[in-house]
Amino acid sequence: MVPSKGRSGRGPRAAPVPVNNCGLQLVIQTSSIPEKNKPFEFRINKDPASFHNRLLQHDLEKNHSGTQDNTNFGSSSSITFPVLQRTAEEKILNSDRLTLERQKLTVCPIIDGEDHLRLLNFQHNFITRIQNISNLHHLVFLDLYDNQIEEISGVSTLRSLRVLLLGKNRIKKISNLENLKNLDVLDLHGNQITKIENIGHLSELRVLNLARNLLTVVENLNGLDSLTELNLRHNQVSTIEEERRMASIAARKEEERKRESHKQNLLKEKKRLTIGNIARQWEIQQNQIALEASLNKDKENEPCQINGSAAYVFPEESRSLDTILSSAVQGLSVLESHLVEVEGDTLGLYGAGALECLDRNWSVQTAGIIVTVSFMFIEFDEIVQVLAKLKTKFPNCVHLKFKETNLVALQQFSALVEMHRMEQLTVDPQGNPVVNFTLWKYYVLFRLNHFNLQKINGVKVTENDIIKAERLFGILAYVASSELPHYRMFSLFGESRRKQFHYLLEGKGKKSGTGNEESSDTRRSGGESTARATLNYMTKDFHMEKLEEIKERKAFCQTYVENLVKEAADINTKNESLQKLWPQMFIEFVRDAVIEIRNKNSYMKLCLQRITEQKQ
Repeated sequence: MVPSKGRSGRGPRAAPVPVNNCGLQLVIQTSSIPEKNKPFEFRINKDPASFHNRLLQHDLEKNHSGTQDNTNFGSSSSITFPVLQRTAEEKILNSDRLTLERQKLTVCPIIDGEDHLRLLNFQHNFITRIQNISNLHHLVFLDLYDNQIEEISGVSTLRSLRVLLLGKNRIKKISNLENLKNLDVLDLHGNQITKIENIGHLSELRVLNLARNLLTVVENLNGLDSLTELNLRHNQVSTIEEERRMASIAARKEEERKRESHKQNLLKEKKRLTIGNIARQWEIQQNQIALEASLNKDKENEPCQINGSAAYVFPEESRSLDTILSSAVQGLSVLESHLVEVEGDTLGLYGAGALECLDRNWSVQTAGIIVTVSFMFIEFDEIVQVLAKLKTKFPNCVHLKFKETNLVALQQFSALVEMHRMEQLTVDPQGNPVVNFTLWKYYVLFRLNHFNLQKINGVKVTENDIIKAERLFGILAYVASSELPHYRMFSLFGESRRKQFHYLLEGKGKKSGTGNEESSDTRRSGGESTARATLNYMTKDFHMEKLEEIKERKAFCQTYVENLVKEAADINTKNESLQKLWPQMFIEFVRDAVIEIRNKNSYMKLCLQRITEQKQ
């Protein structure tokens, strides 16, 4: 708030004039400009028996009656200061502000019990010196417009002051503002200042009004980084020199800074709203999964008896719940359902849709600076499907972060072998129940031993941690690998590992110490050991595909066996029938043979004839 240059030119005012909050009523002559030597009357509206009111009346009358003897106004020790106290009701009405405008004060009164004041107004008085306000540490706005102040003083303790209005006074020099570093507006118009000085430290100053002074040169504006308004009208300045250009540059910088700040604030707000929307969608999705699991579990169980009748979960109820959840998701779809953010060397992926960004054509420079990839509100099984792309797109990625990704089992960490290298792993407990397992870190160290992890959840990995992990899970891996059929072992490895494993099975590597050599060679080549490879993880989708495949094979085998059994049953039936008919058939065979050879010559002719016919 900068006073306009016509503030003092007001028309006649009607008397009496009520004072807002000091309990006084003044009867003032209807003159536009108060006469200093003309007496005026103070009238107390409150109980005249009040001690504070009588004290205030006495002090004010003593200060302004002109009957003071031997008073040296140049010395503060000989001046009698009026004491101002407000009633509780007045404090409630204007708790943080006090207006003493047009009270014909020549000094600043002592303001008792008002340390919490934020606004103080002394406009249009005859005050010659700023006094008795050093205790107002919360003061933000101080207005001393149109007084007779000759020096800026008494404000060094007001470190919270943002607006200082000293227009239309008798100030000749800018001084004593060293502690007012939070000052936003400084109004010194209508004074007798000849030089701009002692304001370079006011980096927060936005408005500076030096109109109607005695300035001849514009200088010493360096350091006013926030200055956007400078008023130098009606001075004696002949040339602006470099300061005007600097002020213009500073103003442009401030405007650019504000625009950039506004833009950043908008982006931050949009990010906050988007992440909130993703979090709500994730929560609804998890609730729906839990509901479906609960309903499936109820279907598997037998119906419970309630008062002799069976209680079931009706399909209509489940459909209504699904409808509610679907409508909730549609209501949230107004905002983005995923977010991709590159901040420094970190790529943040929020929501399952963010995984599609891995199919983009990332620039070599951007992809090269990515060191950390953070996943939030994404199912871990969906992340597993893009790990191969991740290591291809961002070759320098060595740190993975997981938050709200449904990491629930130790085996899931086995899927991270898809990464070509990894130095750090961070798993937030929020949305990842696996962190509640005491041994999860040791399983990670054992299963991903070939990565040589440096930190897990920000804690440095020690040699003792690696030894302990080997002791805890080494036997488990050995048992799993020794009990697993060879054909299953082959399915776990790539081509190079299959050849190596086949080489070991043939006995060419069964010499003493071969196993240790394999382990050391594997680690040097950055691969995983045979035993560790048996501790693999199948995603839910892959597991379902395997189940479908197993179901199809089972159905085929069942059909094949049924056909074999049926064929065997038919053969057995035929055999039983043959056994019953065979005695009679044998007798008939013998009888026919005897009849045919009864006449030897005829039989021989018949045989020769058959042979001849066969040759023809």
